[in-house]
Amino acid sequence: MIRTYHREKLINAIIYFSKNTQYCGKTKLMKLLYFLDFWHFRQTGNSVTGSEYLTLKQGPVPGALWTEITKKMKPDLDSCISIIARREPNLQRIIAKCDFNGDFFTDREKELLENIAYIFRDATAAEISEISHLPNQPWKRTLDEKGEWKRIDYLLALDGSNKCISYDQAKEKSDEISEMYKNFGAV
Repeated sequence: MIRTYHREKLINAIIYFSKNTQYCGKTKLMKLLYFLDFWHFRQTGNSVTGSEYLTLKQGPVPGALWTEITKKMKPDLDSCISIIARREPNLQRIIAKCDFNGDFFTDREKELLENIAYIFRDATAAEISEISHLPNQPWKRTLDEKGEWKRIDYLLALDGSNKCISYDQAKEKSDEISEMYKNFGAV
């Protein structure tokens, strides 16, 4: 069995963003996680949290996490964060109850966490939406082509820039990981 630490990374990324950005509610958090996973995939062919992202009208969400935080949190997440309602309708604030544990992350992943938190530190969810909703972004392309509640393919993050791996490299890496999980299982 292969240990991925995806759940630990997801929870600790939530803790990190809640402690290192302003206005961190559900919507902003979903977009920060989306950037973390898709920007890392662009560079390496792997996501950080292993989350599958879906298209909602309001933007991309890691599907399983969205369901969990809008219905009932599992004990490991519930022990690490609180979601506090704010005065404005439909707005919340995510508060960390635990310290960030960087042991599960590579140096590249930690650097990306820091960069994303720095870039979007003072941005509101609406301001971040302007970036995630740009025409050629993976969420927008998937929403336009397939509709709501559809899986966003990580390969759509590949844009040919100099910090981006090639489509062939990413596809090969993705296929290898899928085969490895199939043969050995993953936790």
